[in-house]
Amino acid sequence: MEAIVKTNFNFPSQKSHYVGKVRDVYTIGDDYLVMVVSDRISAFDVVLPKGIPFKGQVLNQIAAKFLDATADILPNWKIAVPDPMVTVGHRCEPFKVEMVIRGYLSGHAWREYKAGKRVICGVEMPEGMVENQKFPQPIITPTTKAAEGHDEDISKEEIIAQGIVSREDYEQLERYTRAIFERGTEIAAKMGLILVDTKYEFGKKNGTIYLMDEIHTPDSSRYFYAEGYEQRLAAGEKQKQLSKEFVREWLMANGFQGQEGQQVPEMTDEIVASITDRYVELYENITGEKFVRSESDDVAQRIERNVTEFLATL
Repeated sequence: MEAIVKTNFNFPSQKSHYVGKVRDVYTIGDDYLVMVVSDRISAFDVVLPKGIPFKGQVLNQIAAKFLDATADILPNWKIAVPDPMVTVGHRCEPFKVEMVIRGYLSGHAWREYKAGKRVICGVEMPEGMVENQKFPQPIITPTTKAAEGHDEDISKEEIIAQGIVSREDYEQLERYTRAIFERGTEIAAKMGLILVDTKYEFGKKNGTIYLMDEIHTPDSSRYFYAEGYEQRLAAGEKQKQLSKEFVREWLMANGFQGQEGQQVPEMTDEIVASITDRYVELYENITGEKFVRSESDDVAQRIERNVTEFLATL
């Protein structure tokens, strides 16, 4: 099965084509987007040289499931999934911030904490916490959306003062972020998982706020296995994670952290197949459903046919 690492479609009424790290986004007329979730994989802000078969399908289908599961909280951009690797949805004007919400002291927040900081994005963190400990209540640590390079931490007050988002809209984004995270936490708990932290993107269309992009996928979220969490925390051990952290760990073990002069280690067929297997495992653990691989002799041709047929119905 070939991995789809590049697309160059020309759909009816297509206006533009944007290539992100993982997603290729096609603008259709003034109102719609076609998002193709490729099999590219990135780590340390670097797109790795080989794609991972079925990764795009995994991410697209998890995101679609969680968009449907939160649609009663607020509208979202998704209209349909005409192909396993594609979502077609509303074109919104994106807010220039990502809403990061953290239920636990992990990842970037822990690195800041360990360095002695007790305030992140204007939010105070309690003294005496340890890595992966649960916060008294989830904290929102927004970042600016960088066109290139790393996103930057920013506080609520800075966002409002700089006019990036109005106070009224920002406070609504916070309410939505907490509500979606709470729903995601409840769903994860049923699967024996802990939703540790995640990020959401929002936009506006005709004055209404929409939830955009992917949600609760292993690329945008960190999950722990609930079983053994307390014991590992008490013992100061690493938590058992359900995220793409295993890819970063493999790269680091082979001397790559995205720094200048470092070479991406060789991605053998065995390594690629093992990453596919882990993504399938992620899908099944997060959704509780069996993953059905959409085998095809020509995936690009299948995508083009499925999307073109669907666009004709809009």
